[in-house]
Amino acid sequence: MAIRTGDLVEPVQEAHKLDVKALFGYASSHVPGFPLSPSKFTLSQFGYGQSNPTYLMEVETGGAVKRYVLRKKPPGKLLQSAHAVDREFQVLKALGDNTKELVPKVFCLCNDPTVIGTAFYIMEYLEGRIFVDPKLPGVAPERRRAIYQATAKVLASLHSVNVDAIGLGNYGRRVNYCKRQIERWFKQYLASTSEGKPERNPKMFELVDWLRKNIPQEDSSGATGGLVHGDFRIDNVLFHPTEDRVIGVLDWELSTLGNQMCDVAFSCMPYIVHMGLETKQPGKGLEIIGIPEGIPSQAEFLAEYCFEAGKAWPVSEWKFYIAFSIFRGASICTGIYNRWLMGNASGGKGAEHAGSHANGLIDSALAFITKRTVLPEHHPSVSQGRRQYGTENKVQGLPEGSGRFVPSKKVQELRNRLIKFMEDHIYPMENEFSICGQSDLRWTVHPEEEKLKELAKKEGLWNLWIPFDSATRAKALIFVGSENARLDYAHDHLLGAGLSNLEYGYLCEIMGRSVWAPQIFNCGAPDTGNMEVLLRYGTKEQLYEWLVPLLEGKIRSGFAMTEPQVASSDATNIECSIKRQGDSYIINGIKWWTSGAMDPRCRILILMGKTDFTGPRHKQQSMILVDVQTPGVCIKRPLTVFGFDDAPHGHAEISFENVRVPAKNILLGEGCGFEIAQGRLGPGRLHHCMRLIGAAERGMQLMAQRALNRKTFGKLIAEHGSFLSDIAKCRVELERTRLLILEAADQLDRLGNKKARGTIAMAKVAAPNMALKVLDMAMQVHGAAGLSSDTVLAHLWATARTLRIADGPDEVHLGTIAKLELQRAKL
Repeated sequence: MAIRTGDLVEPVQEAHKLDVKALFGYASSHVPGFPLSPSKFTLSQFGYGQSNPTYLMEVETGGAVKRYVLRKKPPGKLLQSAHAVDREFQVLKALGDNTKELVPKVFCLCNDPTVIGTAFYIMEYLEGRIFVDPKLPGVAPERRRAIYQATAKVLASLHSVNVDAIGLGNYGRRVNYCKRQIERWFKQYLASTSEGKPERNPKMFELVDWLRKNIPQEDSSGATGGLVHGDFRIDNVLFHPTEDRVIGVLDWELSTLGNQMCDVAFSCMPYIVHMGLETKQPGKGLEIIGIPEGIPSQAEFLAEYCFEAGKAWPVSEWKFYIAFSIFRGASICTGIYNRWLMGNASGGKGAEHAGSHANGLIDSALAFITKRTVLPEHHPSVSQGRRQYGTENKVQGLPEGSGRFVPSKKVQELRNRLIKFMEDHIYPMENEFSICGQSDLRWTVHPEEEKLKELAKKEGLWNLWIPFDSATRAKALIFVGSENARLDYAHDHLLGAGLSNLEYGYLCEIMGRSVWAPQIFNCGAPDTGNMEVLLRYGTKEQLYEWLVPLLEGKIRSGFAMTEPQVASSDATNIECSIKRQGDSYIINGIKWWTSGAMDPRCRILILMGKTDFTGPRHKQQSMILVDVQTPGVCIKRPLTVFGFDDAPHGHAEISFENVRVPAKNILLGEGCGFEIAQGRLGPGRLHHCMRLIGAAERGMQLMAQRALNRKTFGKLIAEHGSFLSDIAKCRVELERTRLLILEAADQLDRLGNKKARGTIAMAKVAAPNMALKVLDMAMQVHGAAGLSSDTVLAHLWATARTLRIADGPDEVHLGTIAKLELQRAKL
């Protein structure tokens, strides 16, 4: 539950009593509008907090009460530079007078200790809510989410302030902040534990030594420099009395200029360790005891901040920032305990526990730095639209717990982010993409597509299809030891998430829910299959020239195998010739259904032809790389699929007339065409089956929504017995096919292409036929609308029907299955 500001006050502690008469006289002279002849003037103290004593001043005149807040230095001997209320006043005044940032308005500063004993300032009183417990007990899950989002957003806003423009350019040094802070807080720790004071903990020296050796480089460069609050946490954020929005950020005692990531890390402390002083030892963080429903994970909260502030994802530096925050907390607790022993601590009974609390924090920091990983490699998806956290963020349509086909936590997180990206960015754009694809501009790229591709890269949803073994080969060939900065970036960001085929299956399914989605994530055919060929069989030079720009999404590609004059499902029939002539190959022939070749970004084709017309039947074919700009390459026309030309991607008929390409463009060597095709037909072609599950799920979703909203013959479609039977049968078929595809992917990972070929063939037969059945049912429920371009159903259906041929004819796959079955019978 939140605590109202007014509920935090209590009688003034004995050690903090002051001259009320002198205070009233000073306020009367220096606070604008302060009542000069009140009927009552009372002073009480805020009991929450362990820093500068803070008081509520209430001035009553004729039944009306004005409230002010007084903040002062504690009495007694203090550590040097601590409790600088003059700096608090300076930053609050600068922010209040020159920005729209949410801080209390300050009225006056008094540095004369003779007035009430120490320096102080007076500011406005804000009535609102303070959430003392970061678990937000008693708050509804959706409001918890809003509260954490507002907290991240206000911190990002504060960090965006132009300090030079508001007169705070000299408020501190922006570089080497962490370095200075380590020494400052260690010095204060030593001063609080000197002779006659609390005993020193030798582990603190070990922690300080680690921190000194691991300061991030950005600290010295000032890349993350700016205004720092110094003690930013949810209980220093004041919320509106009834609305989940921030009205004030409090307690600026430790503010300065410096490394802003320290603020962010300190605000994340509740996830790591509970720092409240109500117990003798610090408690476990939310990530250990369990995050309450609705509260985002640490990674999601951090991603919210990074999105709002425009900051990079701090995966490599986060361990330092968290360890530093815990270290600083330990030093502060030691100082509180020392003040409690001297009798001038301002936080009540909690100060008694601060000493043991400090030692517990030191242990927590040392344990934290031993962890192998502390953040996901890529940040979760964040957008300005709807967000899903807590139990709402569970994987849609997947079982919980453990089991053979239950995805790992890593895959679940990626899947949730994909779902969110689709909902926020792709589904809303489908209609516009479709309109563009039917206009005179259909052979151009919609500008929003390129923007979404860049966003997908930033959100770690790029090239997820890449098998980890292929990624390993690419790293070894072109990225390891590279002096090229662009390739270093590719090494870090462009080789996917290291997923197996089974793991990618859960993600590929989501992309299949929209015909436009795969290309946004650089996971679309034929590029994935072509990149897989290069990853597995390309030379180092070929990888540099063609693979890297494909991985970056700067170019696209086509696969030229099918020919109009022969049945190309039997690749031994192809007639396109590839003849060696000195240092070149000369290509002659006609190809069609070369998907992707109409795209203006298409730069490279992988062409299959014959280098030896008289050799063994499966050694005649070769594959070669052809630059589409090579003389003699002529794109003759786009082909349509049930009337869809799939612009700007397209399916082209292409003639090759005396096309001369360098001999170095041959892949793997002459006669290796079938070997390469078999490698390409494994992982890449199973992707079609995975996407068909997503297409069917989209059909099920639209079908159910339509049935629940349309009436026929006096009742909803969903109330007709025939519909109920049909939709149930569709669900059975879909789940059965999904399991078959997952089994095929698992066998592909464990056994390889050859041993998994039977199950892969089953998946290729089952997936399009199932999707066609589901999508046909969905179109039937939609009536005429289902046949039109007003829904995605017709396009999804056309794609599914195409794959009964494009992914290899059903008859070929059935033949494979039958042969394997008969072989087993003979054993």
